[in-house]
Amino acid sequence: MNALSFRWRPLLAAFLFIAAAAVRAADAPPALKPTPAAASPIATQATMLGATWAGPRVVAVGDHGVVLLSDDQGAHYRQARAVPLSSSLTSVSFADARNGWAVGHWGAILHTTDGGETWAVQRLVPEEDRPLFSVHFFDAQNGLAVGLWSLVLRTTDGGVTWTPQTLSPPPGAAKADLNLLSLFADGAGHVYAAAERGMVLRSDDQGQHWQYLATGYKGSFWTGTALPDGSLLVGGQRGTLYRGSAGGTHWEPVPSGSKSSVTAMAQLQGRVHVVGLDGLQLDSHDGVQFSGQPREDRLSLTAVLATPNGRWLTFSRRGVVGP
Repeated sequence: MNALSFRWRPLLAAFLFIAAAAVRAADAPPALKPTPAAASPIATQATMLGATWAGPRVVAVGDHGVVLLSDDQGAHYRQARAVPLSSSLTSVSFADARNGWAVGHWGAILHTTDGGETWAVQRLVPEEDRPLFSVHFFDAQNGLAVGLWSLVLRTTDGGVTWTPQTLSPPPGAAKADLNLLSLFADGAGHVYAAAERGMVLRSDDQGQHWQYLATGYKGSFWTGTALPDGSLLVGGQRGTLYRGSAGGTHWEPVPSGSKSSVTAMAQLQGRVHVVGLDGLQLDSHDGVQFSGQPREDRLSLTAVLATPNGRWLTFSRRGVVGP
């Protein structure tokens, strides 16, 4: 393994479950007590693992509890004023311009009511260190968070309480122990979780009950999105892309032309932008045919967000990526 790969593994662990003991130790707050994220003049260079829109504002989250905000569609970023944790944040979701949630290591769930300027802890379980990898809110009251070993948490009161949801074992398995790596929703009221072992999970009741959708793939899916026609697209290890029919009842592989793992994707009016390790960048106008060239510097890309004017905002293991 080369030096770059060795350095990348613990960073990627924050949302892809390569949860080695060294990563836990690096993220652990002293005496297992939360310590606030430090203000840093190089915050925009922190590894960013998730990004979303809070109304017109971009909110991105990542390593060391860094939260970045942009009010000019990604032209400039500043660090959030107050984040109570310095452990890795892996995903972020907003119900409206002011109410948002971020999740991460130590089972952390943070909540903001001012568009990401300041955050408060809703949940923290440091003695367990069962990381959460993704969060999705349907509205300001109803949301889901998923993570390690089939962990599914559901709230119906804006995160005041989070209730674990029990999953049945996958077909042919003795227990439910898949790592659930990414949540995404379609326009028909379904929510999906991209998971290990080629599985995608679907819920039709905002996370109370789930069914497994076998795609035919055997590796891990790390991200997914729903397209305007209801079809689904998921991506994961070694450049793997699969397209699913509306509802996910039928799946087929989509050639990516790459062996670099897919880490994130975004879509805008049917256009899809896929990013990943080794500078992977792919574009499609139909979610079926993809083309693109990797970045010359092979910088590993970790998150992507579509802007209203059709640009792609990209984030990486070295922070915000310029145009």
